[in-house]
Amino acid sequence: MRTIKLGTSNLEVPVIAVGCMRINSLSKSEAERFVRTALDEGANFFDHADIYGGGACEEIFADAIQMNDDIREKIILQSKCGIRKGSFDFSKEHILTSVDGILKRLKTDYLDVLLLHRPDALVEPEEVAEAFDILQSSGKVRHFGVSNQKPMQIELLKKYVKQPIVANQLQLSITNATMISNGINVNMENDSAIDRDGSVLDYCRLHDITIQPWSPFQYGFFEGVFLGNDKFPELNQKIDEIAAKYNVTNTTIAIAWLLRHPARMQPVTGTMNIERLKDCCKAADVYLTREDWYEIYRAAGNVLP
Repeated sequence: MRTIKLGTSNLEVPVIAVGCMRINSLSKSEAERFVRTALDEGANFFDHADIYGGGACEEIFADAIQMNDDIREKIILQSKCGIRKGSFDFSKEHILTSVDGILKRLKTDYLDVLLLHRPDALVEPEEVAEAFDILQSSGKVRHFGVSNQKPMQIELLKKYVKQPIVANQLQLSITNATMISNGINVNMENDSAIDRDGSVLDYCRLHDITIQPWSPFQYGFFEGVFLGNDKFPELNQKIDEIAAKYNVTNTTIAIAWLLRHPARMQPVTGTMNIERLKDCCKAADVYLTREDWYEIYRAAGNVLP
């Protein structure tokens, strides 16, 4: 599979990340087959979080892949921490404790990437810096990033944290594209011009932070998928038309739309369906034309000024 550098690091990663949030919905044999399929497709970057399945997803993944030293060298593991029941927690103690739990469940000595999951209003960046230093010096974490953070939150971290922020995982799909729309509708009197994220797309491009779109098929906040949905007839008609042009599925086109953006994003899949995973991976080889990209953008209800 085609690869990119993750942020400013030298870590080569596939352009498709395999999200493991729902792997606890699979049987043992299904999970094993799912992981094998991902590896066969060249999708060896696996995204986790300590809250997925209450930690069970990391355990199931480690068993499914039959984790050992040989396997570990062939995969890239990312996990996230910072969400607790009823609160967010970026304290030094919580980060360190969380990482130890993640490593134990994944049956590994280190994470390739650790992301801070959702912004903690009570964050003390000095504590985050101390935690990152300990994790890096101990060899437990090699690269660091964030999730769902806007530019000034990242800047605050960077004032204290010496490690580069290599990734920012953000909600982005064809139907959830406000970070793109506000850059098109500059100074316009419409809802699309509203800057809800501090120009995070431009910020990440300027600072070579890889954007990892999560829920690339969702509309709203986990309201459902837009593909094949009667709520989006024009969009689905256009996606199906372009899918036929490239002889791929609508799933492939939805991911290819994200990959076409010059920000060099790394979409995170969420499907546990093997065929859909394969379709996601095929997007790495599809390069939409400018006309294709804008036609899909407009079909989603986005209006050009």
